[in-house]
Amino acid sequence: MAAETALSILRMGDRAPLKPAVVISGAHAFLREYVFDFVRGMMLRRGMKYRGFHVGGADGFDAVLAELREADLFAPVRLIACRVLRSHRGGGDQEDGADEAASGGPRSGSGAGEAAMVEAVAAMRGPGALVMVYERDSAPAKIQRAAERDGLVINCPRPYDNQLAQFADAFARAHDLRLAPGAADVLIERHAGDLAAIANSIARAAIHSLSGATLKADDLSDPAAAKIPDLFDLAEAVSNGRAAAALAILGRALAAGRDPFELLAVEMAPVMRRMLLAATLAAQRRNPAQIAAALGMGPSSPLAMRAIEGARRFGLARLAAAYRRVVQLDADFKNGEIKDRAEALAGLLLELMAPVA
Repeated sequence: MAAETALSILRMGDRAPLKPAVVISGAHAFLREYVFDFVRGMMLRRGMKYRGFHVGGADGFDAVLAELREADLFAPVRLIACRVLRSHRGGGDQEDGADEAASGGPRSGSGAGEAAMVEAVAAMRGPGALVMVYERDSAPAKIQRAAERDGLVINCPRPYDNQLAQFADAFARAHDLRLAPGAADVLIERHAGDLAAIANSIARAAIHSLSGATLKADDLSDPAAAKIPDLFDLAEAVSNGRAAAALAILGRALAAGRDPFELLAVEMAPVMRRMLLAATLAAQRRNPAQIAAALGMGPSSPLAMRAIEGARRFGLARLAAAYRRVVQLDADFKNGEIKDRAEALAGLLLELMAPVA
């Protein structure tokens, strides 16, 4: 079976085609956990008994393999969940694991354990199930290929801007709720690309809602839930001579525990990309409705309106230069060339929002 994305699985809900072997991985940590909880909930509702394992550091898969081979008359249908931590030193892609095991190399134990897990994944036929969660961008190639044959591989990448409303709708459906028109826009305006905050807002609203109800924008109006302001708010503060206030907003976000790399990749880069696209289309004399459509949003979407206003405020040349700076900063973060990421983000904001001489 071909691999599925987290969004496609969540949108299918209870109709999701879960298999005896499921492998979950991806760059988005919250989506990995949310999808795992979704899969586990579906399987537990089928009467399975849960057994959980963690594999990290130099640990092997012996305990998991023993559980898979163990006969249990009292719990014949089991859900065995194996979480492979990022600290696991079995290797990101065990293509050479079997060869090293055969040669008696220093990683022979790790390679043998990985090879045994590949066989176990390929042999899963039910009635029980094996769910493996890899805390990394992708599972080892052999594990993934074994699961793709008769199981299910679920990838959890970072969402695109035009997928945020679909995720909000999927989160609501998980609580047997629906979102009224405009409700998703309110959540996206407040939380931008923070899927955890969007899901949390919907979960809180679900506490006071009946099954099958439709959540309106007013049901989600909780000013205290706003977490990180949109970049345009910071730009407006600096343009109005309130640079200290803008930097204070960034400082509060960092003090609250937000990772600078996450802020750049999830909050700043998407907003910059939207404003740059809006400025490019405006230079081609496109109207606001056409610009919103190109952004994958409705003509009345607050995100689209902010992007258009930001494009008018800064102009194409300034936004193009600023976005090139964002891309370079992202590459420097990934390559480890910048140690003080918080200071780099503050410098990026000042560079973008400083008044034109």
